Amino acid sequence: MNRVVITGMGALTPIGNDVASFQAGLDAQKVGFEPISYFDSTKTGVTLAGQLDDFDPLKHLTKKDTKRMDKFTQYAIYAAEEAMAQAKITSENTDSDRLGVIFGSGIGGLTTIQDQVIKMHDKGADRVSPMFVPTAIANMAAGNLSMRYHAHGISTTIVTACASGTNAIGEAFRRVKDGDCDVMITGGSEASINEIGIAGFAALSTLSTATDPTKASLPFDENRSGFVMGEGAGVLIIESLDHAQQRDAEILGEIVGYGTTSDSYHITSPDPAGTQAARAMQLAMTEAGVTTEQVGYINAHGTATQGNDSAESKAINQLFGVDSSVLVSSTKSMTGHLLGATGAIEAVATAMALKNGKLPINVGLTKQDVACNVNLVNENNTQTAVEYALSNSFGFGGHNAVLAMKRWEN
Repeated sequence: MNRVVITGMGALTPIGNDVASFQAGLDAQKVGFEPISYFDSTKTGVTLAGQLDDFDPLKHLTKKDTKRMDKFTQYAIYAAEEAMAQAKITSENTDSDRLGVIFGSGIGGLTTIQDQVIKMHDKGADRVSPMFVPTAIANMAAGNLSMRYHAHGISTTIVTACASGTNAIGEAFRRVKDGDCDVMITGGSEASINEIGIAGFAALSTLSTATDPTKASLPFDENRSGFVMGEGAGVLIIESLDHAQQRDAEILGEIVGYGTTSDSYHITSPDPAGTQAARAMQLAMTEAGVTTEQVGYINAHGTATQGNDSAESKAINQLFGVDSSVLVSSTKSMTGHLLGATGAIEAVATAMALKNGKLPINVGLTKQDVACNVNLVNENNTQTAVEYALSNSFGFGGHNAVLAMKRWEN
């Protein structure tokens, strides 16, 4: 079995368009929410979202490319360019037959679907674009990544709602660990800030209707009222330790475990007991060979919805104990919820926290809910060096996915 290390990272988020600015945003406790400008959202009752500022697809794509790719694919390539450049993967140092892609998206090309359905309705079925299907389908981020980087190994897509990015990284981790591939391009992307995306989640009463960005996403707070929609992508380049060392790559961190389970409870609500979420964390730790005492930080799913935060807290309490010293925070307090991309950017945040010895603060909290009895990261404990961390993601349909990560040491 191979050890699996991270050699490249890319991030496109509401608080930064690359890893350095994303990290700076986390350090500055930047809240990346602003009034929705892509369309008039008045009738949905939702006014704020985590939009991408100053995103320029032409930095890495041609105009022709952008016409053949939904935004979720553009986001994936944008973040992958940063990750691949950092990893320095080339045809000279990596066998293309052993380079693969496993990528996640919760919905795929939702903007394309929306626009083409409107065109069909208004102008007729004969006006639907011939590029509709290959632009909209959710596998096209993975497909375009594999074509761009000549990855001839596995190329597949994980769609497990808000767990997609974490499941994708976990499955890619297994491919490298088991020796099926030397290098994997993995992560997740999402572009759902559009009329149908906001309207759909608003109809479920899952989105915050707050108008003050600082009070919109409040994970674990007793006044939390729902999540804020975000968009973007996160990409990790992971490879076997042997392969990384043979090409003298800089190692940024290590993935040591992966756990995934199903609540089998409800199509949108998590099991309030948190039993299977706790088991997913336990499976990740068991594979990593670590105990609860060795895990110093959990990047929580922490959506700021009533059901998720209390269920996740119960899961943590079941596994770690009510009086555990493990530190917990949700970076969704700053980025919002990127659906299928959220686990990917949170894996980047967790890897950076381990590398830098600084944990992201659970921003916006004023009064912690008694039903969320976890030890949250704040100004007093953010400067904490930990060796092992977990990154949690839970999705509609009962999907639970957890990564165990380790600070890199030679």
